[in-house]
Amino acid sequence: MRKVTLDLDVLRTFSTGMDLGSFAKAAERLGRSTSAVSAQLKKLEQQAETPIFTKSGRGLALTEAGETMLGYARRMLDLNDEAVTAIHGSELEGWVRLGLQEDFGESLLTEVLGQFARAHPKVRIEARVTRNADLLDRVTSGRLDLALAWSNGAATTPFHEHILDVPMCWIGPAKASQEWQNSTDPLPLISLEAPCLLRTAAINALDRAGIAWRLSFISPSLTGLWAATAAGLGVTIRTPFGLPATVQPLAPAQDGLPSLPSLGLVLHRAEAQLEPATARLAEILLQSVGSIPRLI
Repeated sequence: MRKVTLDLDVLRTFSTGMDLGSFAKAAERLGRSTSAVSAQLKKLEQQAETPIFTKSGRGLALTEAGETMLGYARRMLDLNDEAVTAIHGSELEGWVRLGLQEDFGESLLTEVLGQFARAHPKVRIEARVTRNADLLDRVTSGRLDLALAWSNGAATTPFHEHILDVPMCWIGPAKASQEWQNSTDPLPLISLEAPCLLRTAAINALDRAGIAWRLSFISPSLTGLWAATAAGLGVTIRTPFGLPATVQPLAPAQDGLPSLPSLGLVLHRAEAQLEPATARLAEILLQSVGSIPRLI
C-alpha cells in the first residue's frame, strides 16, 4: 500500500465537525467557508481511499472506516498541539483568572489546569467554581478574565462566544424508588437557590404542561442537589454532563414529565483582546469543551 500523509488541517476540520455535531458549526469555529470545509472532507475521503461518511436521513454518519479515522485524528491532533505547546510554552508568563460553572468544577477543571500548567509553568492561574450569576458579575467587573457559563440566550457580557447547545434533562435517583410517579400530590422539585436558569426552565416546562409542583428541597450548591436527588426527595433538572453515579436521567415520556429545551454553553471574556496567556488558556478550554458532546 502506498504511503499517504494525512493533512492535519483536514483532520482538525473533521474532528471539530464531529465534536460539534455540525460541519457548518465547524466552519464557523475554524473561520472557514462551508464550501472549503466540504472540499476538505472530500480530500479526506480521497486520502483514505475509502468512504468515511454514509447518508443517515438528511445528515451524515460515519462508516466503520470513518470511526477508525476519527479516533486516530484526535490522537494525531493532540500530539501535534502538545508538540507546538512544548516548543512555545515556556515563553508565556503572567496571571490568568478563570471561572467555571459548578458542573465543570471537578472534571473539566482538572483536565484544563493540568494541561495548561504542564505547558506553561510560569503562568499563575486563579480558578473559581461558582454559580452563573456570580461568574457573569465577576467577568463584567473585571475580576475574572475568562468564564465558562450556561446561557438561556438572554443578554449577557459584552465579549462572549457561544460554544454549543447542551440538552437539559430531568434527573432522578439511580436506585431509590420514585414514589412521586404514582402519587396525585404535586411533583416534588429539587432545585438550586434562585436565580437559577435550570430552575426557571423546569418551572416553565411544568407550568406549560399543567403539572402541579412543589419545591421539596433547595440547595445552595450542586453537591446538595445531588444528595437530595439520590435520596429520592424528588426530581431535579440539569444537563447529562458530569452526573454522579447516584443519579440518572429520566425519560420524559415514560415518567410523565414534559420535554425540555437545550441550554447554551458560553465562554465569556473580560476584554475583546486577550493577553497571550489568557488566549492560550481559552484555546485549551475550548478544546476540552469540544469533548462534551461525546460524553453526554
